[in-house]
Amino acid sequence: MAASMYIVVEGEDPGFDIFVNGRSLVRHEDVLEHLALRLGVRPLIEFFSADENSMSLLIEEGAGNPELIRQLPPPQWYSPADGLATVRVLLESLDENPQLLGAEGPQVVSELREYAVVLEKTQARNMRWHLAVSWR
Repeated sequence: MAASMYIVVEGEDPGFDIFVNGRSLVRHEDVLEHLALRLGVRPLIEFFSADENSMSLLIEEGAGNPELIRQLPPPQWYSPADGLATVRVLLESLDENPQLLGAEGPQVVSELREYAVVLEKTQARNMRWHLAVSWR
């Protein structure tokens, strides 16, 4: 199963396209987390929040216990400015050292740039966001 890490914006319909594939970001999450910590910003994974939709998908895939949904804390929502701070610092660092992520570096940078666009639109509309993970 290929996992992807994607952005969820608070509310029914944010009014703009929030889709980012995020598959390369999941594959390189460990490296990105270490890089973020070294650069003094919050790792992307800290913006993760399990919501009912992503948990339901997991359970449909046979990867979770249905009881867990009832015990989920309410989703956490974050300021897009905080996410942008992380994404921009990571992009700056990866632009200077693209070899950090090997052959997939350009794809990770591309997905981070897409995150930046979505977060800028989220910020412009005073909305909040979090990351979710899909295993499809």
